[in-house]
Amino acid sequence: MITQVTPHRGPVVDPVDSNDKLPEQVDVVVIGGGIIGVSTAMFLAERGVSVALCEKGHIAGEQSSRNWGWVRKMGRDPREIPLIIESLKIWQTLNQKTEADTGFKVTGIMYGARNQAEMAKHEEWLQYSQPYQLDTKAIGKAEFEKLMPGSDGGFHGALYTASDARAEPQKAGPAIARYAQRLGAHIFTNCAVRTVERQGGKVSGVVTEKGRIRCSQVVLAGGAWSSLFLGNLGIRLPQLTVINSVMRTAPLEGAPEVALWDKEYAFRKRLDGGYTIADGTTNVHELVPNSFRFLKDFLPAVRMEWRAYGLQLNSRFGLEASWPKTWTGDEVTPFEKIRVNDPAPVEKVTKKALARLRQRFPAFANAKIEQSWAGRIDVTPDIVPVISFVDTLPGLLIATGFSGHGFGIGPGAGKLIADMVMGKDPVVDPTEFRLSRFLDGSTPRPMGHA
Repeated sequence: MITQVTPHRGPVVDPVDSNDKLPEQVDVVVIGGGIIGVSTAMFLAERGVSVALCEKGHIAGEQSSRNWGWVRKMGRDPREIPLIIESLKIWQTLNQKTEADTGFKVTGIMYGARNQAEMAKHEEWLQYSQPYQLDTKAIGKAEFEKLMPGSDGGFHGALYTASDARAEPQKAGPAIARYAQRLGAHIFTNCAVRTVERQGGKVSGVVTEKGRIRCSQVVLAGGAWSSLFLGNLGIRLPQLTVINSVMRTAPLEGAPEVALWDKEYAFRKRLDGGYTIADGTTNVHELVPNSFRFLKDFLPAVRMEWRAYGLQLNSRFGLEASWPKTWTGDEVTPFEKIRVNDPAPVEKVTKKALARLRQRFPAFANAKIEQSWAGRIDVTPDIVPVISFVDTLPGLLIATGFSGHGFGIGPGAGKLIADMVMGKDPVVDPTEFRLSRFLDGSTPRPMGHA
């Protein structure tokens, strides 16, 4: 039956049928139905691996449907660039493969600069990207205005990548999930995994709220819930969350086709002719017990980007403080009590972004806001994901901490994860994504952008 569940504030996500009966055994269980999880299930199913995906809410219910919808190489940490290059190749095949419209379209993305100082900061990233021979280039005022008509004329220039793209977060994940099902993957929604079972020190299965599934390998693609889940297994993952607020407009004529990031706002055109709009910089971090537990891990990133984060103390602190540290497979967990992370958008942030956008681009003056929402983004100390086996629990692979970059990189990550699970030569070297970098003192500082 269809288990479409639309949160009160979240965007409407395309529905996915849930399988009815848990299999007794599969090769791999994937925990989490976001873009990473469904892409992993797709690649495993394509290769004939029996796979069950368990999602506690609905497919793409959290950040995978709430992000900006950018599919970009530009501005990424160099460690992610090989993976996004592979991911873009996959994106170009998804409409045909899934027999659905994911909204993927190559339209280009810009990072705007109002002055030479901002331009110089953008150009720093070009040094990081040189080994990958991308088509990213610095452009001046005249080319900016040609590619981005209708601005107020106040831009000095931009960093521009013509081959970067966009897609629809509310459509892409569900399309991939439905395709994986047609290939034989078992997809279960409203089915939280409570814990991982072990035998002989190795993964032997999972316990879900609906029963057990035997398996030899588990992929944890749990997004913002991953650190909590791993803590119950005695595995430390330094992970926090930030809230980013987004709005969408009704169809709008005369606004740019190319997506733009500016420190005051960001926008991209949607499949329906409207626009997704957000603040270009500001995120809100709700103070929770892990804010202090992982403070030392995150200090380098906070020192670099402290202006980009607003701190908020609210009921979330007490909620997370009440969560158990450990539990068994027979106990109801927080994953069942909160099916979908559905934070309220920070209206002062979205209103400020829209007001500034209307000043800079008169084409948005009459834009009608249809909906606002927020997403809880899981972040790591270096703003780069963890895609890693766990040495202390053979058979468990973690794929989380995509730090707001996961939508575009998701299909490539799914292919990499499938390679690793199957023991094949990985599509890219996963060394930079190892969990142990947070333990051995080798964590590099963040080098990405936006």
